[in-house]
Amino acid sequence: MAVPLTADQLLAALRAEGATVVEGAGWRTWNRNTKGPWGPAHGVLLHHSVTRGTARTIEMCHDGYEGLPGPLCHAVIAKDGVVHTIGYGRTNHAGLGDPDVLNAVIAERPAPVDDQATVDGNRQLYGFECENLGDGADPWPDAQLLAVERVSAGICRAHGWGALSVIGHLEWQPGKVDPRGFSMAWMRDRVAARLGHSAPAQVRPPARPKVSLRLLVAAARSDPSRKGTAVTYPGVITVEAALVDEGLLSKVYQDGHYGTTTVTAMSEWQERCGFHGRAPGQPADGIPGLTTLTRLGIKHGFDVTA
Repeated sequence: MAVPLTADQLLAALRAEGATVVEGAGWRTWNRNTKGPWGPAHGVLLHHSVTRGTARTIEMCHDGYEGLPGPLCHAVIAKDGVVHTIGYGRTNHAGLGDPDVLNAVIAERPAPVDDQATVDGNRQLYGFECENLGDGADPWPDAQLLAVERVSAGICRAHGWGALSVIGHLEWQPGKVDPRGFSMAWMRDRVAARLGHSAPAQVRPPARPKVSLRLLVAAARSDPSRKGTAVTYPGVITVEAALVDEGLLSKVYQDGHYGTTTVTAMSEWQERCGFHGRAPGQPADGIPGLTTLTRLGIKHGFDVTA
């Protein structure tokens, strides 16, 4: 357990590690602390922004977007390696994640595969958005990767943590793929070397997410009528991530709640696969079936179980 660095301490830690930091206007008091506590701090979480252009990335991370108010991170790491502070305190970057992963980060041991989304990461993790489209083709310049290394090491050094305290969003929350374009194991090796530590053990064995058709169908039938955005089955996030990648679902609704918007997106996927409603001209029902869900999994990297 660690008390979060103060804004001044955070700034000093990044600059002491060699990072070039530009302070955003009002960043020291821009946060979501009214929605919950900030701290204790346990680790660093890295993201890609899915944006093009530093100005656009900073604006989005500061203001947020419909359904997800800003600030969305503590700082943006731009392609030129400059670090732009966005907020300080609780920020909307991590959402709910896997408690077993959090326990591994705290203990600084290799993390298990993330298959749950039940613990508040916004409270406990520093978050950095890296300017990148996240399509696997957008390059990661050396200056930006060096800044990621320096930022991660700076916070770890200030807290006395090792490189296993640095994780990617894809290791924290089921269905996430960021940061895409470099491996977290490789980045942790760089952070460990900068800290003067030996390289950490391999973090996780390769594994594909598994989605239970039975539990997914149950969520599809029960979630739309529930108040709020209840998550009855975490595997929904994996499926929603695939629907987002297909352009059928807005990322705002990638929340693990199989609501009416997800039903509509799944209906459109079913129709792409050649399945329609029972009556002529009627849309597919949006309740996942084995064939269409398996096709989605093959295309987007998850396996379907009964």
